[in-house]
Amino acid sequence: MSLERFISEAISPWMKEDGPDSDIVLSSRIRLARNLEQYTFPSVASEEDAKAVVHKLEQTCGGQLYGDYGPFEILYLNTLNPLEKRVLVEKHLISPNLAEESTYGAVLLNKEESVSIMINEEDHLRIQCLFPGLQLSEALTLASGLDDWIEEKVDYAFDEERGYLTSCPTNVGTGLRASVMMHLPALVITKQISRIIPAINQLGLVVRGIYGEGTEAQGNVFQISNQMTLGKSEEDIVEDLRGVVLQLIQQEKAARKGLQEALRIQLEDRIYRSYGVLEHSRIIQSKEASQCLSDVRLGIDLGFIEGISRSILNELMILTQPGFLQQYANERLTPEERDIRRATLIRERLKLEEG
Repeated sequence: MSLERFISEAISPWMKEDGPDSDIVLSSRIRLARNLEQYTFPSVASEEDAKAVVHKLEQTCGGQLYGDYGPFEILYLNTLNPLEKRVLVEKHLISPNLAEESTYGAVLLNKEESVSIMINEEDHLRIQCLFPGLQLSEALTLASGLDDWIEEKVDYAFDEERGYLTSCPTNVGTGLRASVMMHLPALVITKQISRIIPAINQLGLVVRGIYGEGTEAQGNVFQISNQMTLGKSEEDIVEDLRGVVLQLIQQEKAARKGLQEALRIQLEDRIYRSYGVLEHSRIIQSKEASQCLSDVRLGIDLGFIEGISRSILNELMILTQPGFLQQYANERLTPEERDIRRATLIRERLKLEEG
């Protein structure tokens, strides 16, 4: 398969679009946790109950349209091999938990892959909507609409005082997790990020790596999300997060301006060295590739590097993950073989862009 065709088929259509403040905010996500009233929660569900939930939700949503979204195609996790599951995780379409622990899990996806409805993860339903750039309100509107659409057909586990009931107490209430993926290289380079993260945590938000809980930040990409789901409305949760994100955008822009004014030559040297590594390496590990891609993306945003789209970071941060590398190679690879394949794919992708 040619690289052009592989990229076309591998990257979710929504990822190829720009959104507001997309020079710093890569994506916005809203996720709603819901459970069906008449079924045991997934953590203690029997095989029969788990299968019944999948069947019920397939009947409810499978092949259906919601406005301009859909039809929704269902993928059963027990029919996918480990590599296929890993690719879905790398595309943020399912969680690592669903891929690794759910025997009778499934996911409903629309064609653009901007909507992902996970079944039998920690809860019966995880409704997830993804948008490019800073579009939290738009993602919430879509998620809430989908939530109402599904609730017309099923009964949710709901308590008048506590709100939506979930497997984990931290999700009780709205069941809402709002998050943004941000590229913050200047705050990392200037070491301001070390004081900013504790301040964000004190505001009831949490900073994680690119794949959420338990993962480290790669390529200076951080996921910022809410911790509280009880005691606030969905709109207030989203607005609080949006306010912090807007402040982070301003701080990152100020840090970038400061670097250009005080250390322009050093910054240019760092960016072009990273570009050279990506353009000429024959072996490159994931961590080094992520850092170099971050530097090049910064160079594109600052106008140092021309003729290359900023979406290259979004693409290559995913395409160079282990699952995608092996899918592109159409075979299982050892860690060293993945490092070789990663370097080759990056070189080929840069040549396509330059061409």
